[in-house]
Amino acid sequence: MGKPTIIIQLIILSVLLMLTAMPVVHALDKSPKAVGRWFKKLSNAKQKTTKLHFYFHDLATGGKNEKSSVIAQATNITSKSPFLFGILRMIDDPLTVGPELSSKRVGSAQGIYGSAAINEFGLLMNFNFVFTDGPYNCSTLSLLGRNAISNEYREMPIVGGSGVFRLARDIATAKTYFANFTVAIVEYHVIVLHY
Repeated sequence: MGKPTIIIQLIILSVLLMLTAMPVVHALDKSPKAVGRWFKKLSNAKQKTTKLHFYFHDLATGGKNEKSSVIAQATNITSKSPFLFGILRMIDDPLTVGPELSSKRVGSAQGIYGSAAINEFGLLMNFNFVFTDGPYNCSTLSLLGRNAISNEYREMPIVGGSGVFRLARDIATAKTYFANFTVAIVEYHVIVLHY
């Protein structure tokens, strides 16, 4: 692999990381007038607390149901690393009410995660929970943080949101429900403060 190819891959990866760091905008009313009204009301708005519970299905099956794909890896490190250090995956994974993939779907987790630890399974997670059902339809929460997947419970920060979750912040906790080499089902509890 020559230098121009590596530079192009780094540029593409940088653009992808910047795009996934931005919350997906699904404002309920995107007109400038509506956005202006919301901003003016903000000084009188009361902060709300919302608790969410759902299951995340990371599907790296390699078949037609695959929702998690490798987009990059460190050529001389990843294949030798017991913790896949340097691998990056782009995801569009289902979020469901229950642990079964067939249970009611409430949204998707869209973004990127990568193996960022050399001596353990430690992921850098950067994605949006995109809700497609119920009172949170067309709203998002942005998660950015470290996921030490060997730990029973993990905490990751919620750093923003859109729609119902404008100006969101707080915490998401994760607990692995099931995992093998192609499927991971993770239970999420999210507590979020928003306006």
